[in-house]
Amino acid sequence: MKAAVYYETGSPDVFRYEDVPDPVCGPGSVLIEVEAISIEGGDTLNRLGGAMTSTPHIVGYQCAGTIREVAEDVTDRAVGQRVVASMPSGSHAELVAVPAVITWVVPEGADLVEVACVPIAFGTAHDCLFEFGHLEAGETVLVQAGAGGVGLAAIQLAKRAGATVIATASSDDRLARLTEFGMDHGVDYSQSGWVDAVRQLTGGSGVDLVVDSVGGSILAGSVQCLRYRGRAITVGNAGRDPQPFDISVLSAGNQSMTGVFLGAEMLFERARAMIADLVDDVGRGELRVVVDRTFPLVEAAAAHAYIESRQAVGRVVLVP
Repeated sequence: MKAAVYYETGSPDVFRYEDVPDPVCGPGSVLIEVEAISIEGGDTLNRLGGAMTSTPHIVGYQCAGTIREVAEDVTDRAVGQRVVASMPSGSHAELVAVPAVITWVVPEGADLVEVACVPIAFGTAHDCLFEFGHLEAGETVLVQAGAGGVGLAAIQLAKRAGATVIATASSDDRLARLTEFGMDHGVDYSQSGWVDAVRQLTGGSGVDLVVDSVGGSILAGSVQCLRYRGRAITVGNAGRDPQPFDISVLSAGNQSMTGVFLGAEMLFERARAMIADLVDDVGRGELRVVVDRTFPLVEAAAAHAYIESRQAVGRVVLVP
């Protein structure tokens, strides 16, 4: 099969488009012919400097396609079914073999490219807001990086739950595109004074919950946006700006901070069932996936570079 691989981590130009051995469909697994690859934030971070589990390495957490082979001990999947799948690595390829338990059947009539983007982004947003963020109707949530995959999902889910949604993005143009997804107020966090702008939108009291996928200095600002007894969720470090965080600042306001990693929760049926519901919601059109641009798999380097240019609104997808 063909795959986008690299022999060392670094900038997008480390990618090579090469022939590699086909994956083996082992016990408990299915072999999928890949038709759409959602490039996740972690994919770009891993390519930049993450662990390589093989040489050459095939990066990628998520893809969708049609099942070509099913292991003998798998009874709830069948050859010919369309599924979306998550995995530790390997999505940037024409074929993947993954445990059947972390695949979800694509609803009849659903757009495969859109559904390819659902499990990680929407599952992460849902856990940040509800399982760990305990968001309730009537509360106010701040969604950092609202134009990203997790951000767009969080805006929609929070609005559907009856919350007031404040979202940030790096330009007014990107913010303007978020209103149709449920954003009530937008703030450009590339400008100084964005924390004051958020607090002004809440009458000075602060927000009940922050979902922060940026990290670094932005995370410190997120905490400053919290009300008394507010909750902060930190999920990833998309800003690539690691900075020590002094947790003692939470004490004065009796505030809390929780780190979220969906991958660990996928070990449990609760999270897998939650993702199945979200896949169905997207299939019915009750939630929307935004695909900013698609690239052929051979142009994986260009696709990663485009993501890192911070021009995209929503997801960038590779198509083998």
